[in-house]
Amino acid sequence: MECKFIWMNGKLLPGHEVQFPFLTPAMHYGMAVFEGIRCYRAVKGPAIFRLREHIERLHKSAMVLGWRELPFPVGQLMEACVETVQANGFEECYLRPLLYLSGGGWNLNLDGGQAHVGIAVWPWNAYLGPDAAERGVRANVSSFTRHHPNVGMTKAKVAGNYPNSFLAKTESVRLGFDEAIMLDAQGLVAECTGANLFIVRGNKLLTPPDAQILEGITRDTVMTLAREMGLEVSAQPLSRDQLYLADEVFVTGTAAEIAALREIDFRPIGSGRTGPITRKLQQAYHAAVRGELPRAAEWLTYLSRT
Repeated sequence: MECKFIWMNGKLLPGHEVQFPFLTPAMHYGMAVFEGIRCYRAVKGPAIFRLREHIERLHKSAMVLGWRELPFPVGQLMEACVETVQANGFEECYLRPLLYLSGGGWNLNLDGGQAHVGIAVWPWNAYLGPDAAERGVRANVSSFTRHHPNVGMTKAKVAGNYPNSFLAKTESVRLGFDEAIMLDAQGLVAECTGANLFIVRGNKLLTPPDAQILEGITRDTVMTLAREMGLEVSAQPLSRDQLYLADEVFVTGTAAEIAALREIDFRPIGSGRTGPITRKLQQAYHAAVRGELPRAAEWLTYLSRT
């Protein structure tokens, strides 16, 4: 990945100079939290989408994991994200802030180490493939269960939680699918490996409740846009067979944006292509991230302040 400069603990460093010592506790124990953020080429210039919400969630994830004090406040990390994108000269890119345990913690006590922060950026391609937005993708229900909320702290975007997603996604891809749908410990639909999930029934959007999932910022954006379009939105428990009976199913995430699931467990969903409501939401979302909707003003942080 091309990243000329990486922000590390308050300084921009050449990307090729940034190295982690082998004895970094975060690498051994997964004690790190992170965010995925996008910068888009908007109508008034490059802008980062919902930057404050992402950095606030980074802080909240760190507090859930157990950090009592953090080295950089939200405002400073927001400025660091802007600075890192500018230094790399990107107009569109993906941002990865990472807050990780360094310099201690070998006794499995978070208080024994220090919190460090890095921010990298790089160009981003279609997460689920180039045809995902138009045609939709194929998915299956994974044999792996989503973390129990009292095991994996599902409200925090913790690095150590993601082997769960790796297991599910790798299995599904090896079976010939594009994505995996994960059920919770009660056998109800939770989310995909890196995205939240919605189903469409008539003029209503249904999505799994907050308790078992990572509450996605793209998910929140879609729910807001859908209500403004006059759609009814409800977070409620969903069974596996409700997926098969849906008019449309789609997933949302910073990387995936909005992508339809055209087939689940070898069963076509709706017409077997991206459905009309999914397409309308895709159009509204793309307009929002590029500053073409009035409400986008509160969601965009422009790189240029002029």
